[in-house]
Amino acid sequence: MVDILVVYKKNFEAVHDESLNQISTVLDEISKQRGLRVDIRARERVRRADFIGRDLVIVLGGDGTLTSISHNIDANTPVMGVNSHPRDDDEDGSFGFYMDSSIHTFADDIQAALDGKAIVNDLPRLQAIIDTTSGNRFTTDPAMNDLLIANTHQYAPSRYHLRRGEDKLVQHSSGLIFSTWLGKGAWLSHAANEQEYNHISDSIESDETDSHYFMLARDIPHSQRKDSPWASLAWTSETTTLTSDMHRGMIVPDGWDEVHFNRGATITVNLEAPRIRLLTFRQSMIQRLNTYQS
Repeated sequence: MVDILVVYKKNFEAVHDESLNQISTVLDEISKQRGLRVDIRARERVRRADFIGRDLVIVLGGDGTLTSISHNIDANTPVMGVNSHPRDDDEDGSFGFYMDSSIHTFADDIQAALDGKAIVNDLPRLQAIIDTTSGNRFTTDPAMNDLLIANTHQYAPSRYHLRRGEDKLVQHSSGLIFSTWLGKGAWLSHAANEQEYNHISDSIESDETDSHYFMLARDIPHSQRKDSPWASLAWTSETTTLTSDMHRGMIVPDGWDEVHFNRGATITVNLEAPRIRLLTFRQSMIQRLNTYQS
């Protein structure tokens, strides 16, 4: 029996309730034919234990719904995103970059997923490892899109010692954004200097998208941009390490939970988090990104 967890967006809007009713009906029909065990949970009530031992996780909502609960999904569990409010139907709907399925295609897509005919996108995720001055170490949730490291007080500068390989910097900014290749459109491309961003993007090789990530120092002083070619914007596969000179800082993976740290903490950022197996049905995620960019 296939064990499926459905996580849905609950915000008391009728369109999401109707979408849930539609996919529930489809799953009930399939269960009569081939046997399914289906649990349905609202995003606000789901817990890590709900994801353990599942054969498939279905996320009904938009990109924010997927990224907010993806931290609970391990590297071996396939996940499919279903857009519950597509922008094609309503201009106020969800863009749904990660949601290749919709209520219109779900019946066919779930059959493809169960038959092993879906496209499996094995995607890297970012992580930050925090080493405190008292000797404790802990790791943030993995991020599909981006990690923000900044002062908890956004009106105060983020001060830190930055290191990558043999290069070292001492700088301040309004915070550092680390982004995966697929996550770059979520925040990075809007926050980066267009000229610098286009220069780096044009030089990226196709085989780097799985092993490299972006780092952007937001609102960095112009004088500090000259200190190093990667002071303000970088595309790298190397680990980035920073030591905080802020009284209190925070790390926010995918715009979700804040993890706080104090002055002197060392934060290590890399792409070594558990990966995520995202199912798509018409195009791979790289093809979807190229389609949206063209």
